[in-house]
Amino acid sequence: MTVHDTRLHAFRRDLADIRLEGKVQAERFVEGRAARIGASIVDVLAAPRVDAGVNTQFLLGEDVLVFEEGQGFAWVQSLFDGYVGYVQLAALGANDAETTHVVVAPRTFLYPGPDLKLPRGGVVSMGSRVTVVDRSTTRGTEYAHLSSGKTLVAAHLAPIGDYAADYVSVAERLVETPYLWGGASGFGIDCSGLVQLSMRMAGRSALRDSDMQAAGLGTPLQPGKDYSGLQRGDLVFWKGHVAVMTDAESMIHANGHTMSVAREGLHAAIDRIGYLYGAPTGFRRP
Repeated sequence: MTVHDTRLHAFRRDLADIRLEGKVQAERFVEGRAARIGASIVDVLAAPRVDAGVNTQFLLGEDVLVFEEGQGFAWVQSLFDGYVGYVQLAALGANDAETTHVVVAPRTFLYPGPDLKLPRGGVVSMGSRVTVVDRSTTRGTEYAHLSSGKTLVAAHLAPIGDYAADYVSVAERLVETPYLWGGASGFGIDCSGLVQLSMRMAGRSALRDSDMQAAGLGTPLQPGKDYSGLQRGDLVFWKGHVAVMTDAESMIHANGHTMSVAREGLHAAIDRIGYLYGAPTGFRRP
């Protein structure tokens, strides 16, 4: 991505990240303030308005730089994938404690204490990062006590740095998750969000949008006319869409046809998608 891509570089005509000084033109350059997402999931908007388009989402525990605050919104950049956008100011918290664990269940509940019979105190998605300060067991179920004062079922967490061996297996765990434009969580996800979250859980990095992934994720492939030679983990791109191969003939993708994460045969998908959007535009092997 070039420095002119405002999705990955924080600059506007009036304000820019000080790290871009000399590279872009802006009236003022500022140093970002460190903060952390304190909400379970926050929409990242294209403008500081509640009715602006959703570009992506940030998850609980994600570290960000804040460049501007005002009228209930903050202009921020994620330190995870570099994405820039506007979030509601109330979603931000302090990053005064090191995160220790990541949520590995597709989705799970927060409780006000170590007991699953208590009313839930929130929900969190796969990929969320938390700080565990203690553990306890109630009726045989182990709970992780968080720095926030809430608890999670300990089996739904893994230490940061413990990664899934196969990113495709992570994607497969998200089958039937609802499709959500801009979604990046186990509660709702889009095509490139599925690729990014699955790779994130396997310790692999991927940029957020499908055009970014098509431009530089892994190495390009040239399958035969019958699309032979593809294997598990390869990526298939259409204009504005991406799918993950689960084997040589099948794929998984978050899509607007089923409005969910779903499995589909590659050739069936090519025929169906081609009617509206044409043939695949590329193939890559991460």
